[in-house]
Amino acid sequence: MKDKRILYVSSEVVPYLAENEVSLMSYDVPKMVNDQGGQIRIFMPRYGNINERRHQLHEVIRLSGMNLVVNDLDMPLIIKVASIPKERIQVYFIDNDEYFKRKATFADEEGVMYPDNDERAIFFAKGVVETVKKLNWVPDIIHVHGWMAAMLPIYMKHYYKNEALFSDTKIVTSVYSQSFEGTLDPEMMNKIVLDGIPVEAIADLKTPDYESIIKTSIQHSDSVIIATDSLSPSLTKFIESSGKPFLPFVAKDAFAEAYSNFYNNEVL
Repeated sequence: MKDKRILYVSSEVVPYLAENEVSLMSYDVPKMVNDQGGQIRIFMPRYGNINERRHQLHEVIRLSGMNLVVNDLDMPLIIKVASIPKERIQVYFIDNDEYFKRKATFADEEGVMYPDNDERAIFFAKGVVETVKKLNWVPDIIHVHGWMAAMLPIYMKHYYKNEALFSDTKIVTSVYSQSFEGTLDPEMMNKIVLDGIPVEAIADLKTPDYESIIKTSIQHSDSVIIATDSLSPSLTKFIESSGKPFLPFVAKDAFAEAYSNFYNNEVL
């Protein structure tokens, strides 16, 4: 992976949030590529339960300040950055007071999903791409982890399809076990259509539950990694019949070689 540029876009990353299959792999995979001489950037939302002082987050003024339109509303984009201790890995945080200041990630104290999670996912996707454009950093691969990041492949293939910066960039989506019940806002599809994305491209989002969101992300990706050993049979079948290159689940002690080979032989 020497000198390859890989952009990691994730819902969750350790050490900034608690350990789970998404947050752990969103750290382990970039670290592996970094150790192999690759160039990496990691992006995640700046949820309000991330301790900015402990993790030494600071705002990057030159990257902040633009407004992103979500559901016809202008939402200010704030970019913060921190470094993972001892690893020389920079993590960029997409922030907005309206969407990410609350002191939790996806649900309130009663476990009820936030009603604007769909808009937060759209804002996150746009925020990542706009920031990478400002950095003028051209990724060979964008690797997406977690449902909050799942809008990025859709926006890359439609909203940003004419961006020359990404003309040769490949998108990989890692698929994990189901992480929420119920659906996001039933109006989610209409909000995405406002950005000029055709209805037929996101038809599954008519009912925006976990599987529909992941299926739509897969449809707009170039290849797929099954990152859990407990994937639902329906998602497994969908991936196998998608016609896209995919990597079956690999245990953590063997993932480094498998992921490197997949990147080099199936993605690039």
